[in-house]
Amino acid sequence: MVDPRVDPRDVLHTLGRHMLTESFDFVLDATASHGVWLVDARDGSEHLDLFSFFASNTLGMNHPALVADDEFRERLADVALHKPSNSDIYSVELARFTDTFERVLGDPALPRYFFIEGGAMAVENGLKVAFDWKSQRNEQAGRSPDLGTRVLHLQGAFHGRSGYTMSVTDTEPMKTARFPRFDWPRVPVPAVRFPLEDHLAELEHAEERALQQAAAAFARYAHDIACFIAEPIQGEGGDNHMRGVFLQRMQDLCHEHDALFVLDEVQTGVGLTGSRWCYEQLGLEPDIVAYGKKVHVGGIMAGRRVEDVASNALRTPSRLNSTFGGNLTDMVRATRILELFDADRLAERAAASGKVLVELLMQLAAEHPHMVGNVRGRGLMCAFDLPDRSTRDAVRQRLFDEERVMMLGCGERSLRFRPPLTIEGGELRVGVDAIDRVLTRS
Repeated sequence: MVDPRVDPRDVLHTLGRHMLTESFDFVLDATASHGVWLVDARDGSEHLDLFSFFASNTLGMNHPALVADDEFRERLADVALHKPSNSDIYSVELARFTDTFERVLGDPALPRYFFIEGGAMAVENGLKVAFDWKSQRNEQAGRSPDLGTRVLHLQGAFHGRSGYTMSVTDTEPMKTARFPRFDWPRVPVPAVRFPLEDHLAELEHAEERALQQAAAAFARYAHDIACFIAEPIQGEGGDNHMRGVFLQRMQDLCHEHDALFVLDEVQTGVGLTGSRWCYEQLGLEPDIVAYGKKVHVGGIMAGRRVEDVASNALRTPSRLNSTFGGNLTDMVRATRILELFDADRLAERAAASGKVLVELLMQLAAEHPHMVGNVRGRGLMCAFDLPDRSTRDAVRQRLFDEERVMMLGCGERSLRFRPPLTIEGGELRVGVDAIDRVLTRS
């Protein structure tokens, strides 16, 4: 029998024969890692995790309430032996996850759920709901049901890399170049530059410009725009914050032109911004919300004006579907995570920790005024700018090589924080102190 084990020192070589291994020079020891500290299986070194698997690790590694819960671990192992098609075969575990999701994260105005694997697929199916809805609305009004084929969206957005989502993704060109895309209307993102009071006039001008272009798009593509989609805070595009008043006016435009208002909370949802959903802080009433990452299951919540069409895609058998309908093993894990998220009030904790982090970053900016600027954050979704892309990339690499701190960049020149929700204030200070040392040596 072939020995299935791989020496940790051989991992990158083994993988490199078949796939790219150009990210972190690191091999995860999932057993030894703990909290916000990731352990390299090759040498036992610990690295501070400020990226949390692209913002998907809710509790950190080996949370005691997961590790010590024998009943949960047994249930997880039992379910992991098989992978049933949740879309057609129902189970207690699926019902328990759905019930927990509703209790912890649900919005009574968005009662219809669809589960699938991956955030991009969540957004993709949210757009399909909108296309179906708008086509039926047009037909009901005596217009052509062939209309309703476009999605209004923002510059700098990242909604995924699937068929539809690539057409509404606008970050690094290499992520969409040479792939066929739809020519859907795109308007500028009026991103807040901080401190807001120093840039308010220019921001208001940018908001008006974006709203005018959005109104022009609705006029140009009469009855053909199915929805407007936005991230409440653009993540990969540069941690671009928008004011609630701007997004509220975009929502009003959608109502005026009979289009759905769709939010992509794949990254901002489940506590990262200091509340269950970021839209709750911005005074928004979306018709569809897409999620993923920290839920460990992709999906959408839908309701409000979606329900104006009785035969909408979420109420018509087989209109939307996938083989697995989400991953049942992920759902069992997510059920326990959401229970802890609720019991430990992790959204509120992230809000408090985020205030500490912003204060630390403001101090960092004061100490390095020519290097650090535009400090911003909502909850633990924080970022700051460096002078240019090359400086940002060099600082990020040196943080990893010299300080054993894992971070990601975003936008043209920003470093972003995406720690687990369980991070402590002292651990945030460790990270900021490491950035301080790197900048001081630069």
